Order: sequence, then C-alpha cells, then structure tokens
Amino acid sequence: MTTTLARRYAALLACAAFGFATSAYAQDKTVKIGVLNDMSSLYADIGGPNSVVAIKMAVEDSGLLKKGWKIDVLSGDHQNKPDVGVNIARQWIDNEKVDAIADTPNSGVALAVSNLVKEKNSVLLNSGAASADLTGKACTPNTISYTYDTYMLANGTGKALTKAGGDTWFFLTADYAFGHALERDTTAVVTANGGKVLGSVKHPINSSDFSSFLLQAQSSKAKVVGLANAGGDTTNSIKQAAEFGIVSGGQKLAALLLFINDVHSLGLKTAHGLTFTESFYWDMNEQTRAWSKRFAALASKNAMPSMTQAGNYAMVLHYLKAMEALGGNPHDGAKVVAKMKELPTDDPLFGNGPLRQDGRRLIPAYLFEVKKPEESKGPWDYYKQIATIAAEDAAKPLKDSDCPLVKK
Repeated sequence: MTTTLARRYAALLACAAFGFATSAYAQDKTVKIGVLNDMSSLYADIGGPNSVVAIKMAVEDSGLLKKGWKIDVLSGDHQNKPDVGVNIARQWIDNEKVDAIADTPNSGVALAVSNLVKEKNSVLLNSGAASADLTGKACTPNTISYTYDTYMLANGTGKALTKAGGDTWFFLTADYAFGHALERDTTAVVTANGGKVLGSVKHPINSSDFSSFLLQAQSSKAKVVGLANAGGDTTNSIKQAAEFGIVSGGQKLAALLLFINDVHSLGLKTAHGLTFTESFYWDMNEQTRAWSKRFAALASKNAMPSMTQAGNYAMVLHYLKAMEALGGNPHDGAKVVAKMKELPTDDPLFGNGPLRQDGRRLIPAYLFEVKKPEESKGPWDYYKQIATIAAEDAAKPLKDSDCPLVKK
C-alpha cells in the first residue's frame, strides 16, 4: 500500500470511529443526579428530603421522560462533614455512574466535592452552599452556583442595616467555611459604608447553647449583632437572644442568612422585624405561587419551598435543557457546564438571566422584613419586600473576580 493510500485509509477509519462515537453519544439518553445534603440535622428543613422533591419536579417538568430519556435521582446525607460528603460523591461517581451532584448545603462539603467533581469531570449543581469562593478563587469548569452566595447576603442585609444607622457590628459566626466567608464579606461591606466591626466570636456548627456568645455580643455594645450562621443555629441564636433581652436592650439582630422555614419555626411573634436577603419567595408572583403550591402538596409537612429548594428546581431544569441541546449525555461534565453557560436561563421561579463564566447565575435579590403577626393574612404569609437588589449588584463584578476562568 502506498503512503498516500495508507493515509486515506487511516483517515477513513478515524472518520468511521468518530461517527460511531458520535452516534453512540447521541443515543445515550440516561442521566443520574445525586442529591447530596443534610437530611437529618440543622439544614434538613432548608434542603433535606424536600430538595429531592424539587429536583424530581424538575425532571418531570423537563419533558425528557416523555421523550424516552431515563433520569434517576439518588439522595444521600453528608451529615455536614466534608469527608462524608466526598466519600458519598466518590462512590456515586465511580460505582453508580452519577453524572451530577446537586444541592450541597454546607460550604465545607461543597468546596471539597467541587474539587472531586473537577477531578472526575462530573458536575456540581450548587444551590445550598453559600461561600462565594465557589465562583471565586475556588471556581472550576465543572461547578455552578445558582441561588445565592455570601457576597449577595452581605451586599443586601449588611449594606442596608449599615446605611440605616447600624454602624457598629459584632458577629456570631459558624466556625467553618460558610460562616468565615459570610463574616468576611459582610465586614467588607460594613467598613466600605462607614461602619466598624467591634469584634466577633466563632461557635461550633449545630450548637444548642449560645449564651456565652450572646453575652459577648451584648457586652460589645455594638448596634448590630450579625448572625453569620444558618438553619437551626440561626433560630437558636434568635430565640436565646430574646431571652437575654438583646433586642429590647437596643441592639438589632441581623440574620444574615434566613430562610422561610426558619421563620416558620420561630413564629411571627419572635421573628417579626427581622431584615434579611433572599433571591426567592413563594408569594412573589403568579408563577411562583402556582409552582410553590404544587411543591407544598408533595413536600413533607406541606412546607413552602426555601430559596435553595427553589434553586434546585430551576438549576436542574437548566441542566437537563443543556443535556437535550447536546443531543444526549456526553458523560463530560465540563462540556455540559459549558453548554449550560451558553444557553439562556429561563424558568418560572427566577426568570431569565445569564450563567456567567465563573459559574454564577445572575438573578436579582430582595431585601425582606418579617411581618408582624397581625399583618399576616394566612399560613406562610411571612414576608414584606423592602427593596430589590439588581442582579448585577447581587453578584461580585467579574472585573473584581479572582476566578481563574474569568477572562479580563
């Protein structure tokens, strides 16, 4: 065989192999999603089994099941421990052939899983973890953060309270990646707006006794006590702060991350007047109300959705939209995430908006205040909107980003 003929033959073989691979990939209509979160502890109400409900709703609403796709949803409890979360994720990816891991409330778990997902070329669909580092210095081509982050919380609640005269702060901070990032980002906003941080104290995650921490906050004489924690830690802080007379003594509590489930647990008598920032509320408009009522009918305790549960729905819906646009499952996480960033996002809960180079979904945020008991018109009618934070102000500007994926 001449050299020319050999080259042609090799080229034909390569084309045939490529065509076979493309055909096989286009016909692979199977997807596995693993929901990894806190199923039984302080973050179970804001994520937990009801995040699985939201994601299964997204699978159904995607329409792919009726088009012959097979989509499985698994769930696991990371127990708020990074090593447990990584072990579950590794087993899912290696043994169960899971394509995407979703939710991951607890920034320590999310940061660890994000590194694993990059190594394995899978996908991390983060709705629950707040650390802005996931789309900052720790960003990867395989991870997206859809719903909120510490930058958004700081530039919502932190800025509003400082500008309203709360110019001295003391922080009660959950002692892990999320709490540290939230205190850091809020401190930056407070000082940039002329305020001063008088001190802070770190507490273990899932604490039951906040008395010593609250006494330090009280003795600081700070105008604002910033709660850089979440879930059960936040509700316990607020309940015990009331017992110590912190608010009645003239200090203001800033719940830097508060969910509707927390307000429901506290009750309006205790929670009224709290100011906080979220990107979703079930009673925003006709679309959010309709979806939330569907969700509540399926959810445990008939609960209305938290911000992160709503984010899980919207995020998985967009993930499956990217899969369909690719014509099948390529089993290439970076390729799927690139397609997600390329396609416009549009869903009934958050509307439309870009998914940026750094993996951050741009959506507006809202400053809310908890209603007084007499202002509520019925079950789960808890919020009144104080202000809207534009999408471009709710996320760190790309020009200031330390994400290595961002081209400047």
